[in-house]
Amino acid sequence: MAAPFIEDHALLSDQRGTALVTRDGDVNWLCLPRFDSDAMFCSLLGEDSHGHWSLRIAGGEVVSRRYLPGTMVLETQWRSPTGTATVTEFMPIAGEDASTPDARHGASAMPGEGPRDPSDADGASTTGVASGAGGSGEDGGEATGSASGTPPGSATSLRGDVEDHADLFRLVTCTSGEVEVVQELRIRFEYGQAVPWVRKGQDLGGEPVLIAIAGGDGVALHGPALTAGEDRSHQGRHPLRAGEETAWFLTWFPSWLEVPPARDPRTELERTCAQWTDWLGQVRVDEEHAAPVARSLLVLRALTHRRTGGMVAAATTSLPEDFGGERNWDYRYCWLRDAALSLEALLTHGHVDAAAGWREWLLRAIAGDPERLQIMYSITGDRNLPEQELEHLPGYEGSLPVRIGNGAAAQFQADVVGEVMIALSMMREAGVEETQWSWPLQKALVRFTIDRLDEPDQGIWEMRGEPAFFTHGRVMVWAVFDRAIDAVRSHGLPVDAEELARWERLREQVRTEVLERGVGEDGAFTQTYGSREVDASLLQIPHTGFVPADDPRMLATVARIEQDLHVADGLILRYRTHGQDGLSGDEHPFLVCCFWLVEQYAASGRVEDAERLLGTLLACTNDLHLMAEEYDAGARRMAGNFPQAFSHLGLIRAVDALAAAHG
Repeated sequence: MAAPFIEDHALLSDQRGTALVTRDGDVNWLCLPRFDSDAMFCSLLGEDSHGHWSLRIAGGEVVSRRYLPGTMVLETQWRSPTGTATVTEFMPIAGEDASTPDARHGASAMPGEGPRDPSDADGASTTGVASGAGGSGEDGGEATGSASGTPPGSATSLRGDVEDHADLFRLVTCTSGEVEVVQELRIRFEYGQAVPWVRKGQDLGGEPVLIAIAGGDGVALHGPALTAGEDRSHQGRHPLRAGEETAWFLTWFPSWLEVPPARDPRTELERTCAQWTDWLGQVRVDEEHAAPVARSLLVLRALTHRRTGGMVAAATTSLPEDFGGERNWDYRYCWLRDAALSLEALLTHGHVDAAAGWREWLLRAIAGDPERLQIMYSITGDRNLPEQELEHLPGYEGSLPVRIGNGAAAQFQADVVGEVMIALSMMREAGVEETQWSWPLQKALVRFTIDRLDEPDQGIWEMRGEPAFFTHGRVMVWAVFDRAIDAVRSHGLPVDAEELARWERLREQVRTEVLERGVGEDGAFTQTYGSREVDASLLQIPHTGFVPADDPRMLATVARIEQDLHVADGLILRYRTHGQDGLSGDEHPFLVCCFWLVEQYAASGRVEDAERLLGTLLACTNDLHLMAEEYDAGARRMAGNFPQAFSHLGLIRAVDALAAAHG
């Protein structure tokens, strides 16, 4: 059976874990209780035997699907020869009555101890333990941060999830005639490798449930009973008449605890809808393209961990950039760059709390050791992300290897600190107060940049070839000094006068260097010093303030990008591989880069071109306004991990740029 196209999927999220469900009702990817947990449904990257949960109407077809307005609650309309039905699917978000990890575990720094001031390069590191909740409020809500600042400890695993449960609800309502609900459930832990022990039992409320146990993972299915079938699967056929409704929900829980009691599906649905709509209601969405912008904001929220504030790059691993090839990566981690850019988009739309929560996550992730800054961390700030290959999985459309973990975490990418400093600068402009730790952290990041000032890097695209001086990365180095200087000059943050003078001297030095070594004979910025190539990251240069969008060097750069990276319909590649990234195969147009081109067009006066390209890009989204990382313009299908935060933040920024161009 052919794998469903990537764009055929919808995303479900409880802001801690995620699921993907196909148009015809198959949950083929489920990670609970964390975004980066081992998948218990993994047929997305393999076969049904690797775990899935299908729910459909016998003899039926899907008429339509949508998210309920302002939510991540999926509603699918079915029609069969005998009747019609609505399937509503969602993952409840931890409620306001949920205790925080702090309250459950008392996780904090040891008495009398705290983290090292990150600006103290010579200080001794401490043995403080990070709070699992991070910056979360006392009500278990989103991480918000505070002016005073909670002293961050060194990152640890999210122990708070150990005593949690996480749920996936599927509610079926017969709206006319009669229908039969047909299901198959195969629970396979550890990416399809672990077949669980399955038995019938009861939850804490005495309700009958189907229980599956393997190692530390427990799963219970509430709802009308399914019967055991072949290969340790379970099936069910349940008739419904007009007006009748039933629900099944799967609950993950730690296997050494009792099964949590059943909850009323309608109550959970109403509460979940209210939580999503209340959040979106805090964000300014008034553009002409309000629907895709709102959906993109919701996707960014769905990929942000509710308790830690960390934002993952995507919900999946190893969906291929090159179908049948090796360009398959695990994106269920927090890239500092991606998160920083995403938070800029959220700040622009008035959602300051998410930015403050991410800053607290950042402080915890690198507290005490900013000299060992990584480009990515886990959602809890852990730095150990070893890359492994899962040889038992055949991969999406035969794309191998399937990887978990990410070896790029150890790369040096010079642009990352610049992206972070720009985001933190935007937070200041938005009125978010510095904490006692946030400014010392930024000074430490400046020192980190100075210490590696003359070191080549792997670039924004994580090249696995030889390091080089990437022009975009060098501009971001300039941005590190520029934003630090602005923090002192415009906001009065303290620094030694001699140190400030050094920053100003280095800012000018890097600017001169970029203009001398990063501009080719044709007047365009180059991908790396001394090369003739261009790449799409150069479109980000005006975003830093290094030069304006209509600077002759930017106009020449855009002309080269249009000439060298264009594929079809105005869509562009991020770079031409030519074997320079150390991998075989090729790529497709990179969606965020295409949105950057929209921004550049709008900011440089090419408004009609911006509108035309934006229209093309919006047509590349699926029916739910979701996007993957790339788009195969020839086959007209998505490629890469899904949904991708980078693509969605690009959409938001592109629409904002067009709105600004129109005045």
